[in-house]
Amino acid sequence: MRLYQDQPSGTVPRARQLRRDAPEPERRLLRALREAFPHLKWRHQAPVGPFYADILCFSEKLVIEIDGDTHAGRERNDATRTRYIESEGFHVQRFTNADVMDTVEGVITAISLSLREREGAPKARKGEGDAQKEKGEPTNAAHPHPTSLRSATLSRWERDL
Repeated sequence: MRLYQDQPSGTVPRARQLRRDAPEPERRLLRALREAFPHLKWRHQAPVGPFYADILCFSEKLVIEIDGDTHAGRERNDATRTRYIESEGFHVQRFTNADVMDTVEGVITAISLSLREREGAPKARKGEGDAQKEKGEPTNAAHPHPTSLRSATLSRWERDL
């Protein structure tokens, strides 16, 4: 899937501007996601139709929205946006600025659990599974399960409950 295919002119400069002006909760969560799931590619302020996703992972078909104070009273607009993004085949998860700033580990855990539920088992890249099967290797060795990467954080978060 090409990111900017069939997008109106001005999409790239607008995305760049949104990334430059990103609030601290978006930046903090993006850093945490890249650290927790280094095998996944996380895009920041990526266009999805007429909207820009705060954080997007194509391989997992996941969009993460971080709702700040500007989203208060705009629930109807957010619902429309979510429906459109889901119609494009993505799963949308929403968190508030306070969630990210206060408990980024909890947000990462929620995302990890969501990935585990949706994924079932990690998928091998095209062609990788066949070569690994011939060698007798597990097909998911190159991409460990997301929750195994954050087991220490998960344990600490569960203790706090």
